[in-house]
Amino acid sequence: MESNEKIYVAGHTGLVGSAIVRSLRKHGFNNIIHRDIAELDLRNQQAVNDFFASEKPDYVILAAAKVGGIHANNTYPAEFIYDNMMIEFNVIHAAYLNQVKKLLFLGSSCIYPKMAPQPIREEYLLTGALEPTNEAYAIAKISGLELCKFYRRQYGCDFISAMPTNLYGINDNFDLNSSHVLPAMIRKFHEAKIENKPEVVLWGTGKPLREFLYVDDLADALVHLMQHYSEEIHVNIGTGEDLSINELALTVKSVVGYEGEMVYDTTRPDGTPRKLLDVSRLHASGWKHTTTLKEGIEKVYQWYLNK
Repeated sequence: MESNEKIYVAGHTGLVGSAIVRSLRKHGFNNIIHRDIAELDLRNQQAVNDFFASEKPDYVILAAAKVGGIHANNTYPAEFIYDNMMIEFNVIHAAYLNQVKKLLFLGSSCIYPKMAPQPIREEYLLTGALEPTNEAYAIAKISGLELCKFYRRQYGCDFISAMPTNLYGINDNFDLNSSHVLPAMIRKFHEAKIENKPEVVLWGTGKPLREFLYVDDLADALVHLMQHYSEEIHVNIGTGEDLSINELALTVKSVVGYEGEMVYDTTRPDGTPRKLLDVSRLHASGWKHTTTLKEGIEKVYQWYLNK
């Protein structure tokens, strides 16, 4: 990518998209275009086709998606599969029609089978049943990944895909009904601290193992892949390190400075027992994460306090 070439970042206001814009600018790319949902509804094929025909981006990073945690995925599965499939198919096809030089599609590690061997290699995709609590989202994301693969195979498009692990960072969603586990914990512990609550109730058993990546590290990895990767198989993006939800909670509790008790509501679902990505392909391409979990949580908490 040349510094003056036009790069379209789809989903620029979200957790991931805003980090991608920051990273592109940091790396000297300033011809970045984007539209918010009021200006361009990516579910509308005609609107997407008109946008691509008029703007003619050289590169596309597709980070737009409808996202949420276990509760949101369970409650709105039809919206998750429809909205995400429409966004992906419209943008990827428009990129093909308008001869975009390269497109990067952002998936999610929930696409892997629930009981996949750990750590999860890219080759484990479609080898087993999915986690039921976010099946709709996973199927949509798998479809986008496969679309990139088949457009590369049939039309010769340089379309690549990246599969990030669990993400967190500034501009995250802290709504307790629709957020992911880490921002939900930050908010719960913070509010308990402010209100002097004796305990914080967390979902599940605290035993599942998870991997977390600071979103600005992800963005740097994506900019790296746009410049140095061009293969059919997708690339896992993570730290290659995991910890239990209980250990995560203790870290958040420490950063926030909450001194009460933690209680687990075991009537709530745990989700996948363990999810750790094999990141050897990413490391072989020349990139590795730089932000530790504690450093990242400290940055997010400071942002949360000031927002």
